[in-house]
Amino acid sequence: MNDYAIGIDLGGTNVKVVAALESGGELERFDFSTADDARAGWAEAIRREIGAIEKRQKRKAAWVGISAPGHAGRDSRSIVCLPGRLRGLERFDWTAYLKDWEMVPVLNDAHAALLGEVWRGAARGCHHAALLTLGTGVGGAILADGRLLKGRSGRAGHLGHLCLDPEGVPDVTGMPGSIEWAIGNYSLPERSRGRFPSTQALVEAHLAGDAEATAVWLKSVKALACAIASIINVLDPEVVILGGGIAQAGPALLDPLHRWLDRFEWRPLGEKVRIIPAVLGEFAGALGAAYYAIHFFEQES
Repeated sequence: MNDYAIGIDLGGTNVKVVAALESGGELERFDFSTADDARAGWAEAIRREIGAIEKRQKRKAAWVGISAPGHAGRDSRSIVCLPGRLRGLERFDWTAYLKDWEMVPVLNDAHAALLGEVWRGAARGCHHAALLTLGTGVGGAILADGRLLKGRSGRAGHLGHLCLDPEGVPDVTGMPGSIEWAIGNYSLPERSRGRFPSTQALVEAHLAGDAEATAVWLKSVKALACAIASIINVLDPEVVILGGGIAQAGPALLDPLHRWLDRFEWRPLGEKVRIIPAVLGEFAGALGAAYYAIHFFEQES
């Protein structure tokens, strides 16, 4: 019988859980709610759910991996920086807490989402890929030569904080005029002079023929195209995957994005880099956490 892994994607309001075979087959998936509250509550809930899975599967999980927002430490034992959310998550050592596994690796949720797409989704079979998660902010991750690019401290892949305008408004990291500011939901009220509370509302107005909405939306998409073309120049990926709620805008996003990329993308061999939506949805992070746990020691060797 194939060994299996449990992948857990921890968020502020709910937790996604996947049990998957080493071969990639899925045994079960579910989510449960958790308040953005003290560690004792959600940590014990996760321990309890792992035990329930093992009882249903009638065997111990061979691997457990954790995905969470924030900056994962280079040793992959904890999230080392996550100000203001999920009290108690920072520096919480999951291997020490769960104890039954040699290593319970922890990684950033965007990094996990990319690994999920590599394993079971849009980047399957790729060795060079980039992911942008377009939502409240903009997350990112990089696959280089088949490995997740983590960098010296684990900070690599924060593509949302690339600068597009050195005179622009600083984002949460202090970076002026970042991708995150240009298209993230959090800045939209300011970018639209208070008219639109969400990108969904903005896109609906754009599609309905609202000229002001169209101007704001297409300016955002143009900025995203510049960012993607810059990422392509740096990384030379096979594919750039777009995830998150804003990517669900479909043709309203992809049609103008491709038109801008036809102008901006350097194509020395005449080939376009594929720009495609993520396909795994909200369980991508949990699948990526499971995959990372299975392959942790070979990824880190």
